[in-house]
Amino acid sequence: MIRFTDVFLRYPGGTEALKRINLYIEQGAMAFVTGRSGAGKTSLLRLIALIERHDRGQIIVNGQNLERVRGRRVPLFRRSIGFMFQDHRLLNDRTVFDNVALPLVVAGYRYQEVRRRVHAALDKVGLLTKENIYPVALSGGEQQRVGLARAVVHRPAVLLADEPTGNLDPALSWESMQLFEQFNQVGVTVLIASHDLGMIRKMKKRIITLRDGRLLSHIGQTLDQ
Repeated sequence: MIRFTDVFLRYPGGTEALKRINLYIEQGAMAFVTGRSGAGKTSLLRLIALIERHDRGQIIVNGQNLERVRGRRVPLFRRSIGFMFQDHRLLNDRTVFDNVALPLVVAGYRYQEVRRRVHAALDKVGLLTKENIYPVALSGGEQQRVGLARAVVHRPAVLLADEPTGNLDPALSWESMQLFEQFNQVGVTVLIASHDLGMIRKMKKRIITLRDGRLLSHIGQTLDQ
């Protein structure tokens, strides 16, 4: 499903964000990427979603060599990826419905299908009754769930989340993790970047640890490299 082979990422200015990453995540798996701030967690997720481009090595996602996904093929590839940003990136001048519908509208779905899928996604995260409310009127936990609904509304094969519970209290964080696990149970490959080691250990899933851009350990699964 996701394979990194000798992957390096260097940002403009010379900062080496990732160094010789070799990693395999099987289809339908749920795993956590952890490490201190600056370890490379976000960079790893952004490479998978083609938000960033690696400098050396090879990345295969859903059977596609990302080096060959260029131009018009990038938006098509991203339809198989759901991405939750740490800061949610909700549009405050749009309703909850419109925020969640955005990926479908961009992809050209007809309104009837958009409405059906948005309602299903909001129902899944417990926010169907708030479809006409604007994000500023929601709590932090509710905004996070809107972000999750938007990330899964197009039924992606891979769901990536960057510190999705960073601003939530422990109870809400655990509740959110249960939602991620529910999506994983229906076949979605889930990869979450988080520094909350206590919660990660409670989930009893595979743990991938980064330090200074290097892969330190893989806990919970033997790697196929």
